[in-house]
Amino acid sequence: MSNYVNPLTQMALAPTTTQQQSSSNGKGGTWFEAMARAWGEALDKQAATIQQESDALSNQGTDTPAAVTELTAQSLKMGFLSNSSHSAISSVGEALSTMARKQ
Repeated sequence: MSNYVNPLTQMALAPTTTQQQSSSNGKGGTWFEAMARAWGEALDKQAATIQQESDALSNQGTDTPAAVTELTAQSLKMGFLSNSSHSAISSVGEALSTMARKQ
């Protein structure tokens, strides 16, 4: 029996087996995990922006139409980012699954 590994199979397994070197922040892992972590960090950043806008409205009394509109826009951006992250992670996962089946 040959040790030949189908390139498609090798590529499909890469997100779960290829480990990246730990950087200065100590976060290693696969590129799939890195992608998920990057989406999480983007969502955290947007959530912090929404929190700041919300605090300004409630604590500082700056409930002007412009401030309310800005908060609404930031909230809609959060929804967009959330949907995009889910779609990206799901699409990559499905593509990897499909590649793994096509040996």
